[in-house]
Amino acid sequence: MLAVVLAAAAVAVSQATAHVERASYWPNPAPDRSVKPPTGGKVPKARSLYTALDRKPAGTTRVVCQDSSISRLRKAIGKARTEGYKLRPSERARHISKSQGRRLLAFNRRLRAKCRFASIQEAVDRSGNNDRVVIMPGLYTEPESRAAPTQDPRCADLKQLNDRQDQTGASQSGAVSYAYQVKCPNDQNLIAVIGRANGKGTDPQPPRDDRHGIPNLGPCIRCNLQLEGSGVGPDDVIIDGGRVASGNKGPIGAKKDVGIRADRADGFVLRNMTVRHVNEHAIYVLEADGYRLERFKAFYAGEYGVLTFVEDHGLMQNCEAAGHGDSGLYPGAGAEGGDQRKSGPRRYTQEIRFCDMHHNTGGYSGTDGNSVWVHHNDFYDNALGFTTDVFTAAGHPGFPQDSDLIENNEFYSNNFNVYASGSDVEPTIPVPVGTGMWIAGGNHNIVRRNRFWNNWRRGAMLFAVPDGFVCSPPLHQAGCDPAKLSTSHNNRFYGNVMGRTPKGRRDPNGTDFWWDEFDKTRGNCWRDNTGSRGTRKSVTSDPVSLPSNCKSSSGKGNDENYGELVTCATAPEGDPTTGCPWFTTPREPK
Repeated sequence: MLAVVLAAAAVAVSQATAHVERASYWPNPAPDRSVKPPTGGKVPKARSLYTALDRKPAGTTRVVCQDSSISRLRKAIGKARTEGYKLRPSERARHISKSQGRRLLAFNRRLRAKCRFASIQEAVDRSGNNDRVVIMPGLYTEPESRAAPTQDPRCADLKQLNDRQDQTGASQSGAVSYAYQVKCPNDQNLIAVIGRANGKGTDPQPPRDDRHGIPNLGPCIRCNLQLEGSGVGPDDVIIDGGRVASGNKGPIGAKKDVGIRADRADGFVLRNMTVRHVNEHAIYVLEADGYRLERFKAFYAGEYGVLTFVEDHGLMQNCEAAGHGDSGLYPGAGAEGGDQRKSGPRRYTQEIRFCDMHHNTGGYSGTDGNSVWVHHNDFYDNALGFTTDVFTAAGHPGFPQDSDLIENNEFYSNNFNVYASGSDVEPTIPVPVGTGMWIAGGNHNIVRRNRFWNNWRRGAMLFAVPDGFVCSPPLHQAGCDPAKLSTSHNNRFYGNVMGRTPKGRRDPNGTDFWWDEFDKTRGNCWRDNTGSRGTRKSVTSDPVSLPSNCKSSSGKGNDENYGELVTCATAPEGDPTTGCPWFTTPREPK
């Protein structure tokens, strides 16, 4: 009965949160040697700003500037010397020396003399493989891109079938194809980095269930592209797709769905800038092998601060993401480097480190987010700090989610009620306010050596999602069987500090660990964690006793916890009258 109820809820959730995206495929993880130097096969290195005008490195540099760029930079340098600057709120202020400031100003004057562009998109369009676009300090709204039509009739015939199916099993139409993005790059995007030419063949219709290898792949035309700001930090170059007067807050007032889209742009590097105020995703990297996003900030997008999808060899670091309706950072449907890999050694295909995710519905989310290494980040002041899940996975490659490593992070004070009146974030997913993290249907994940405190509902949750929730008609998901329970096996929580701040002060969670105990789930275990009094015995949990032996662990069933999941899975988002407790702020634990 539970699977039937959850399957019905899945249709409602998927309809509420789905994006009209094309069916996407994992790129070939091997380097593409048709480009020199090769692209893909690893996380790209960032080239130093001070080499941007050198003649020796491969590629051409194009400079984008404004009349006020140098004066803005002078102010930023002065502030960085006296007050400092931050890449994320939780770190100490960084300062630059007098000589560093002089060097940066002198180099920017050289850049200003080479500047030929006022539009970032125009500079990108003129760029090719191995090129660089350097953006000098300023506020960039890209008026030409904003004025480009959406649902452009010129590209109407380039829509195609997507991942979802109707009751008859037929794929639905209306997805925007890669060819659409090539022909109408600013239909959805403020700035579009189109990495490859169109292939000479046709995309498979309906899409293939096996998503390894991008079909109809054209040659690189903008691979190994680096897009960077030339200021002191990411606050000096701002790309705004909506209401400029909102600053780094809301309302969004967006004109486009995506701020910066890097599509099939292998070896893409973005650094030292802020992107804000778009309807869906501030930064969107799709079907790329090799990306590096660093020293960036993403504020107030309707869905995600960063969305990466079907990626391999990726890195996000030194960043801040706040104000997003779904989550700050979202590495979805990552390449399978863990227990579901087809060949080769076990590896993490994406890494996220040294980032602050705050003031979002979810700090981090990753539907079918496989093989992601998440470490040394701060998750705070969200409704839910971290989620990896499968319950909106219909059409996402990589089911079931598996093999994340979540270690050495801080999860604290995730009590921001996005559903309350007056919230400046409009939530697009249902989550339990007051929770540090959850694994909503995933396997072989390791959660270790993290610290959870002051999350008023729960520190960490684990629960199963029956396959029927994900792939019952009209939903479709490769590898999914409505008769099976493929998720919530072999997850391990160990060495975590619960209910104590880094300074050792007691600051308890509502409950440290919560488990649904779904019948026949196996291999889940909790061991060597400590509670608010610094002892293993002071760990609080629901159920009271959690299995510590991974090999013998098996779910026995828990009707009370099942009941909460069923009630909340079918509840309209933010409506507490349905009996779901998730949308009200819990009381602070004493």
